[in-house]
Amino acid sequence: MDSLLSSRGKIQSVPESYILPPETRPSDLVTPLLKTIPVIDLETRGHRRNELIQHIIKASQEHGFFQLTNHGVSEELMNDVLTMGAEFFNLAEKDKARYFQARYYSETSPSPEVCRLKTSMEFADEKVHFWRDNFRHHCHPLEDYIQLWPENPPRYREVVGRFSAEVRRLSLHLLNLICEGLGLEQGYFEERLSHRQVFSINHYPPCPDPTSVLGLPKHADPYLITLLNQGHLPGLQVLKDGEWLGVEPLPNAFVVNINHMLQVISNGKLKSADHRVVTNSKAARTTVVSFILPSSDCVIEPAKSLVNEHNPALYRTFKFGDFLKTYDLHTRQGKDPLVDYMIQS
Repeated sequence: MDSLLSSRGKIQSVPESYILPPETRPSDLVTPLLKTIPVIDLETRGHRRNELIQHIIKASQEHGFFQLTNHGVSEELMNDVLTMGAEFFNLAEKDKARYFQARYYSETSPSPEVCRLKTSMEFADEKVHFWRDNFRHHCHPLEDYIQLWPENPPRYREVVGRFSAEVRRLSLHLLNLICEGLGLEQGYFEERLSHRQVFSINHYPPCPDPTSVLGLPKHADPYLITLLNQGHLPGLQVLKDGEWLGVEPLPNAFVVNINHMLQVISNGKLKSADHRVVTNSKAARTTVVSFILPSSDCVIEPAKSLVNEHNPALYRTFKFGDFLKTYDLHTRQGKDPLVDYMIQS
């Protein structure tokens, strides 16, 4: 537990093991507000379905990210789940200790922990650590997992349970819109492709020198689709045309990003964009994330209806669990995790 940043109290100086090499440090902590990702209003465009779908597909092609407003999840619930996340990391050490796992964890392990609290320092080959603690657990089917979640904070199960169910509903709605925009048969992403859901809380304590560290390094998510409630403090940056662009926090909005599996299924039409997280020196930042992902034995391949003689398959067929086994290592090495699955022309 001593390795958790949130267990150290106020940190006066950055430990050497967290300091990045000069060439990888975030020199551009502040980016112009105009340089941000598209914002899609789900409510006002709801009666113009074709226009809505076109905006989602365009944002997913050009940025791999968009912000979603008027999405149907209440402002009260959006705020409550952030409060639960912050309260969890403020619990006494004895209440968090049962969830702390110092050893390496894999989504594909035979008996993965339902709940896991971790920090950056878990990989033997991790040369530099990252300024983040994380708590994650499975949340679908809800009735299979909710009794295994923390009982403290007292309302954790109630709030996170409602939030997870609402965000799953919203995620599947977005996937159906994307399905229609790609010209796939209705329900393509249901069942095994969206079989699992993981809820994750990221906690970034105040950092004495934000220019020397990262909360999370450059990466793209390995699953199907991600919905992020980033609260009120900035920190997320997206790589666009070689430039890191800050994502401005919008009230009651989700940040939606396309994941690697959606890029493969769309045969490269949609983009899983690289992103990272920077820190700040003034306040702790807590975010909550929902990932929709396939079952480990789910077969991933470009949708057959998108492949023809004029648009050959860009990726070979593989099992999702096999991809996850190499994803972490390739990401830490700065290698595109999809390279090994691309068909060479």
